[in-house]
Amino acid sequence: MSNPHPFVVAAALTAALAAQGPALTIYNQNFAVVRDRMTLDLKPGANDVQFVGVTTHLEPDSVVLRDPSGKVTLAVLEQNYRADTISQGLMLSRYEGKEIEFLVMDRDGRESTVRGKVIRSGYQPNYGAGQRYGNQFAMRQSALGDYSNGAGSPIVEVGGKLRFSLPGQPLFPALTDDAVLMPTLEWRIHANEAAKLDAEVSYVTGGMSWDASYNLIAPEHGDTMDIVGWVTIDNQSGKVFPQATIKLMAGDVNKIDPNQPRGGPEMWDALSAVPESRAPEVTEKAFDEFHLYSLPLPTTLRDRQQKQVEFVRATGVKAKTIYVYNGASLRNYRGWNLDAIRNQPEYGTESNPKVWVMREFENSQTNGLGLPLPRGKTRFYRRDDADGRLEFTGENLIDHTPRDERVRIYTGDAFDLVGERKRTDYVGDNGNRQMEEEFEIRVRNRKAEPVEVRIAEGLYRWVNWKVIQKSHEFLKTDAQSIEFRVQVPANTEQVVTYRVRYNWQ
Repeated sequence: MSNPHPFVVAAALTAALAAQGPALTIYNQNFAVVRDRMTLDLKPGANDVQFVGVTTHLEPDSVVLRDPSGKVTLAVLEQNYRADTISQGLMLSRYEGKEIEFLVMDRDGRESTVRGKVIRSGYQPNYGAGQRYGNQFAMRQSALGDYSNGAGSPIVEVGGKLRFSLPGQPLFPALTDDAVLMPTLEWRIHANEAAKLDAEVSYVTGGMSWDASYNLIAPEHGDTMDIVGWVTIDNQSGKVFPQATIKLMAGDVNKIDPNQPRGGPEMWDALSAVPESRAPEVTEKAFDEFHLYSLPLPTTLRDRQQKQVEFVRATGVKAKTIYVYNGASLRNYRGWNLDAIRNQPEYGTESNPKVWVMREFENSQTNGLGLPLPRGKTRFYRRDDADGRLEFTGENLIDHTPRDERVRIYTGDAFDLVGERKRTDYVGDNGNRQMEEEFEIRVRNRKAEPVEVRIAEGLYRWVNWKVIQKSHEFLKTDAQSIEFRVQVPANTEQVVTYRVRYNWQ
């Protein structure tokens, strides 16, 4: 009998490890779905059950308790979410109006106690801030400690006098059975008969997010580059997840936010070419209208930890550099409608001298990619031929990009290319409901090599237009935009002119 393939053994081991730990699906919208296991030993009738160690940003109405095998139906009579974990501020609040002892230490290190009456604890809980105000607010509040939320300092009466501070370290009686050390879910479950099962606890929680980022590395000369993509997982949920199976959901999943309400049959694919070592890889698949990325092995995700995982690596990606000159400066006309633009003679006559530098590549398998790219930050580097070191040359963001789509990213403004745009003629409406404009665009190239510059012109005055004179051929890129693609030799300039007629009859 032959031995099993090592990858079959590895897969079986991975499945066994995954069964022992929690499972997470983290969304790039600051929330996650947690699935955990607990053993239930139910007796006939009502059973009081606790599940200790959920997150501090749990959404209580999202909790689902079930038997994953489907053999036992769980009748939950009552559910309670306890996030009032023990702290000094909470204990002080429980003893408001009562006397307790305070431990005092003198300069010589000798300890003694004084008794004081807690008039005001100064404590207000903020454990629910994640649900009420959003999780970022809750994290900021947590950093302030127990005496946040404008509650003021504690007031303690000692020897008939009030003190607006604690006279020493408060000493409390022993904890009662009602105290909780970690956020806890409590259920009262009715069982018709005795049953023992491994139940699944699922819930939605805030305080967890992930982001993608891409490092794009190009040689000093040429139109190829290497791409390394990372996901960064941020756990601010207040809970450690040991040996968790983690999936990452990419896409704009509708999730109601308290502050701002918002509104495929493909098989698993490897995210990059499999190396000879067969190292475990992040995998991706289409899921509903989104894309789901699965980490290859269980991993421990600690509270307040950021974890990076490489999910794509591609070499030799063809990515050409594009120079775009959009010379009309329209910043003073934002929000104007077509009627206002039509009747404003000076509209679009201010010139912008900057020529944009953009990198463009096809997200296709033939170009070394061909996978859904989640939204994230892109950082561009070029390798200096003189010493081999990488130099940072710009960054930007890309949106969720499906496979086989074109990616175009702005990386900065060209140093050695200068644009100049001016209007040379204007004929306003003389009663026949027409107007004409003529423009001259100059692009100067101070580089040592020729370049192609794409001159983008927006014909914004009206929807009905016609170019009646032109020095160069152009492409119509949309209903009100044209583009001239001109070759500019080294250390020279090119001049493009055109005349457009608008008709609003």
